[in-house]
Amino acid sequence: MLIRHRDRTPEVHPTAWIAPTATLVGNVSVGPHARVLYGAVLDAEGSRVEVGASSIVAEHAVLRASAVAEPERPVLIADHVFVGPHACVLGAEIARSVYLAAHATVLHGAEVATGSCVAVGALVHANTVLPQEFFVPPHTTAVGSPVRVLGPDRPGELVDAIASAGFAAAAFGVTGRWEDRAARYERAAEIRSAEFAAHVRDTVVRG
Repeated sequence: MLIRHRDRTPEVHPTAWIAPTATLVGNVSVGPHARVLYGAVLDAEGSRVEVGASSIVAEHAVLRASAVAEPERPVLIADHVFVGPHACVLGAEIARSVYLAAHATVLHGAEVATGSCVAVGALVHANTVLPQEFFVPPHTTAVGSPVRVLGPDRPGELVDAIASAGFAAAAFGVTGRWEDRAARYERAAEIRSAEFAAHVRDTVVRG
């Protein structure tokens, strides 16, 4: 399904293929020979989503951009990238020939360099930079620049690293003390609610 959002209509190259149950919203471009499979959602919001040549966005993956923070956070998927089933890329940049496995997540402001792999269930946190051909093991968290990879067996280090990543600021433009979670989450919900309000004017271009 192609949806016109904020006066922008998705653009799909004639050689690309979009599954009938995939949803493309707004300023989305899909390049030559790319494939967007069943149930995937590509949502530009007030920014843009770009999928390069011969890239695959697998079943139920979510690519969502945002413009509520400064700078805006497009999703840029270069050529020959695999975005696995149920993977999630939010406001991040993925270079060419990257493999994001099933249930991998890449957050706002992150950069994943050429040839890298984010394995099953792994997380690349906000503002993290992965160098070329870097491997993030299954069910671990990559955070920072230079990057550190931490597993659930190191909870103290993991909490400290995530606290310093600046997720709320990168995703929503929200600042505040790490410990003051309720106030940050409340403000983030208000900002996201206002952002999503623009969908009331959406129109289906192709079902």
